[in-house]
Amino acid sequence: MMCGITGTPGTGKSMIADELARRGHTVVHITETVGPYVTGEDEKRDVQIIDVDRWVAEFKPVDGFVEGHFAHLLPCDRVVVLRCRPDELAARLEQRKYREAKIRENTEAEALDSCLIETIEEHDPSHIFELDTTGRDAAYCADRIEAFVRGEIPADFGHIDWSSYLEAHL
Repeated sequence: MMCGITGTPGTGKSMIADELARRGHTVVHITETVGPYVTGEDEKRDVQIIDVDRWVAEFKPVDGFVEGHFAHLLPCDRVVVLRCRPDELAARLEQRKYREAKIRENTEAEALDSCLIETIEEHDPSHIFELDTTGRDAAYCADRIEAFVRGEIPADFGHIDWSSYLEAHL
């Protein structure tokens, strides 16, 4: 079974995936697989341009977890969408030395549910679990994800609403 772990940059994907790997799970970090699919650089947005369609078509499924910002585009059996309150997300991205424009872009994407919406468009709702990482450590999040994959926690999404962040920051 392949489980995607997706979310806006800064929501905890890599940290939680590393915890799952420490627990013995197979984990593939998307950043380690996209190199051959990079077609350029969008300097204004400070991101690589990736031929996502080709990457998805050529990706070899794994029995384990696939972690990355667009893991939800893969044919996963389950998908976990990590969420984080935008003010905490901004603080995390500031620690990473993101530029102000990039922080704003990501916090707005989080407040608008961008990754969740894309996931819902790609996957059966009964295969999606939304997890708020705000103030949570990797062990707690990994416990919840393992329980979801084992079927002990049902699919669940749509209960997180960061729209008030947009109202306060626009």
